[in-house]
Amino acid sequence: MKKPELLVSVRRFEDVIPLIEAGADALSVGDERYGLRNAGNFTVEQIDETIKLAHERGVKVYVNVNSLLHNEELDALDDYLKHLEQVGADAIVFGDPSVLATAKDVALGLKLHWSMEMLSTSFDTANYWASKGAKRAVLARELTIDETIENRDNTEIEVEAQVHGATCIFQSRRDLVSAYFGHQGKDMEAEDTGMERSMFLKEEKRRNITYPVYEDAHGTHIFSAEDICMVDGLADFVTGNIDSIKIEGLLHTSEYIIAVTKIYREALDLCVSDMDAYYDKAADFLAEIEAIQPKNRPLNTGFYYKPPIPYMT
Repeated sequence: MKKPELLVSVRRFEDVIPLIEAGADALSVGDERYGLRNAGNFTVEQIDETIKLAHERGVKVYVNVNSLLHNEELDALDDYLKHLEQVGADAIVFGDPSVLATAKDVALGLKLHWSMEMLSTSFDTANYWASKGAKRAVLARELTIDETIENRDNTEIEVEAQVHGATCIFQSRRDLVSAYFGHQGKDMEAEDTGMERSMFLKEEKRRNITYPVYEDAHGTHIFSAEDICMVDGLADFVTGNIDSIKIEGLLHTSEYIIAVTKIYREALDLCVSDMDAYYDKAADFLAEIEAIQPKNRPLNTGFYYKPPIPYMT
């Protein structure tokens, strides 16, 4: 049994020190040119400074280079990966094989974390990418806890699983939000289609169910109507020897992400040091998060304790 790394995605550069002080072991950041679904967009200069500040405090920084790249986007990738290696990024998170191929050519010192969202479901697939040089597999959010642990038991590399926050349920390279506004005759130069606008899709028959949606340089993204929350289920990840657990900061305020990180830090430390005491206090940890949870973002345990329901025709 070991203590998993507590990984947190960062919304703003100003949150780096507060998140470290809140107890994050590692930070997830990204430049929107190459990073897909970053909690916030970081410039190269901000990434450099984040790495410097984090390393001074013994915290790791993983940089998202996880978009699906087109030919014209590859031109500057060599220099970008070289730079990340030079400034000491602890790993890059990738999904597109072109990133791996480029890193092998120009930045052999970069540690690689493989992440393909819904495709990261089997240990054979994870081990395939391990054979290509990946050091960690980021598992799909649709796995049960038993499947998550089974993958860890049979995977040759580290395994990361999400324990808190929103999950992406749809992405398209198409600009669907812009198309919607355009169909309405809106002036697109005046319309904000990004994450900060806080747009939602609503089901016609269930008007209380809302799905966050936004559009950026990588297309359209739609998210779950609820947030995963496993603060009272951390024992499964600890006893299952999961290497890293992630708090996803997408769609939340900086204050919320910092507060949630503090709660998970306390819960995780207690779980590892005294599991019986953790079980006694687990409901209190959950209640603390429920007290600050936005009313339009209910909490649940995702698919960890219930497998996805197959679509029946």
